[in-house]
Amino acid sequence: MKTKLIIALPLALMIACGGNKQSRLESLKKQHDKISQKIEKLEKEIAAEKDSASDPVGTFVSIQNIQLQPFNHFIEVQGKLDGDENLAVYPEAMGVLVEVYAEVGQHVNSGQVLARINDAAYQEQLKTLQTTYALALETFQKQENLWKQQIGSEIQYLQSKANKESLESQIASIRKQIDMTRIKSPINGNVEESMVKVGQSVSPSLPAFRVVNFSNLKVSADVAEAYTSKINLGDEVIVYFPDTKNEVTAKVTFCSKYINPTNRTFSVEARLKTLSGNLKANMVSVLKIRDYSSPKAVVLPINIIQTDNKGKYVLIAEKENKTFVARKQPMQTGQLYNGLAEVTDGLKPGEKVITSGYLNLNEGQIIRF
Repeated sequence: MKTKLIIALPLALMIACGGNKQSRLESLKKQHDKISQKIEKLEKEIAAEKDSASDPVGTFVSIQNIQLQPFNHFIEVQGKLDGDENLAVYPEAMGVLVEVYAEVGQHVNSGQVLARINDAAYQEQLKTLQTTYALALETFQKQENLWKQQIGSEIQYLQSKANKESLESQIASIRKQIDMTRIKSPINGNVEESMVKVGQSVSPSLPAFRVVNFSNLKVSADVAEAYTSKINLGDEVIVYFPDTKNEVTAKVTFCSKYINPTNRTFSVEARLKTLSGNLKANMVSVLKIRDYSSPKAVVLPINIIQTDNKGKYVLIAEKENKTFVARKQPMQTGQLYNGLAEVTDGLKPGEKVITSGYLNLNEGQIIRF
């Protein structure tokens, strides 16, 4: 029994061991299949990445589709704003001011007294003349009555008449001199400046006030002689005020026929309607006078136009197969204004011009937008 047992035990062990190897083999085969699947998947992913890496990515740029649009060119000259009536008021007589009636900012009417010069001496003369005139008038009236009655001589009548008329003339002269001691506004407007004070001595050579009528405004400027043929009455202008940032349209209402021989310029004026805001006399303004206009033009920013030894060009986006590439496009420009250029040749509507990202591009390079 023991012998059988001893023989059976190794046999069982061999069978058991043989069974374990078979199961291990089956297990390893299953693992091999799973690993093969993973390897195949990784190989496909790596191949896809290599293919995508070999595809062109392209450089990102911005483009502008060419469209026809209006293009205007303006001559810009510096001018100044002024009222239609801007006057310095001078005294008509010399003397010392005894009263000032007008203040800066006050509205005054034409003929209104702004200040008065001392007229005491004239007033005394007027009183004396008026007393003398009263006697002369009475004498004349009596002589006239007597002469009508043929009493007295004609010479007495004529002398009394001449004496009366002489005094009337003197009184009128004194009154005129008294009136000249009144400094009056010649126009309706606002007192913008007062250069006098009570007790100050004034004379006709120095201004006392400045009165400005802002009901009608105008901008005046001196334009270079070279633009003589380009500016005419009625031309449209744009008036820009740098201080207030206002911009208004107007028309040329005056164009001088005279060239200043000193600076070779001629005067231009444009009248404006009354505007609200802080507008002041002599305020700086920019007069933009249109001297060229094209209703339908190809217009590009000046900064995207480049130059090589062959001339001016821009980079455009040109489609090749399924991608876009950068291409040089020779072109010519006409008028330039306010950062824009009018393209006269080389570009047509529908083309795609590269407007940003063009500095590091080479011709033929793949682009995206």
